[in-house]
Order: sequence, then C-alpha cells, then structure tokens
Amino acid sequence: MGGIASKGQLRMSFLRWAVVTVPLILLLGFLSGRSVSVGSENAWYMALAKPALNPPGWVFPVVWTALYILIGLALAMILNARGARLRGLAVALFVGQFLLNLAWTPMFFGAHKIGLSVLVIVAMLALSIAATFVFARIRPAAAWLMVPYMVWISFAGVLAFSIGQLNPDAETLAPAPHTSQML
Repeated sequence: MGGIASKGQLRMSFLRWAVVTVPLILLLGFLSGRSVSVGSENAWYMALAKPALNPPGWVFPVVWTALYILIGLALAMILNARGARLRGLAVALFVGQFLLNLAWTPMFFGAHKIGLSVLVIVAMLALSIAATFVFARIRPAAAWLMVPYMVWISFAGVLAFSIGQLNPDAETLAPAPHTSQML
C-alpha cells in the first residue's frame, strides 16, 4: 500500500475531525452562554442604555451558532493537516482566542466588567488574526472560514465599548448574580 492518502481518505479524515470539533465548539459556546443569564434574561443587561446599532436579541444565538460551526470547520481543516509545519502554533493560537471567547460572556453578563470585557475582545481579535494568518499558511480555506468570526467579534467589541461609554456606572446598576444558569 502506498504512503499517500487518496482524496477520499483525506476527505474522511477531515470529516472525522469535523464531527468532533464542530459539536465541541458549539457545546462549549452553549455552556459559556448558559453559565450566566444573558440578553433579555439578564436584568442588569436590560437596564443598560444600548447604542442604536445594538441588534435584536434573537440575532446573537443565530450568529454565534453559525460562527461556531465555521470556526469548528476551520479548526478541523487545520487538525487534518498532519505534518504541516505550523499546525501546532495554529492550534495553540486558536485555543487561546477561543478560551478568551468562552470567558467573555461570564465576564460581561455575570461580572458586569464592561471595560475588561472590551480588553478581552481586543486580545481575542489579536489572537484570531494571528491564528488566521497561520491558518492561511496551512489551509487557505480555513483562514477564510475565520473571517466572519473576526468581523463579528470586531462588531461585538464596538458594541461593548459603546455600551461602556453609555453606561459609565454599569457595574453598580445591579448586583452580580452568584448562581449559574447551567442545567
């Protein structure tokens, strides 16, 4: 048997990775979102003044679901690139930005730390950009799958910054909840 995999074998290997990465990213994102009450379920958030560019509440879960699927597929492409010289760095950058992503919801909605949450988004965006450039060196399609995510987190950063500007006393509007919304 030859040492080079067929296109079918490579496709199946990618699908095996995707079957793990996409549900895992969706699950972790869901758990982060359920760790505290968010959106209209969060009295503190509802009391905040919001900028005109704030989308309706239903947009967030729809967009995040689509973005998590895209970045899960991007990660699967990179994990499937066995032997790629920069694969380890690409995965490390991705994991770093994703951990920041998971920390953002509890920090913003739970701890009411708007300023710190904006800094987290800046760091998340920086790591996402770095991961995307490394992804492009390995699998250009994986890099393109990251672009909508970076656009959205840029928008989220502008939105969080705007909320912070409109609500300088945001941390004192309501006490931080001490219970989890996990099922």
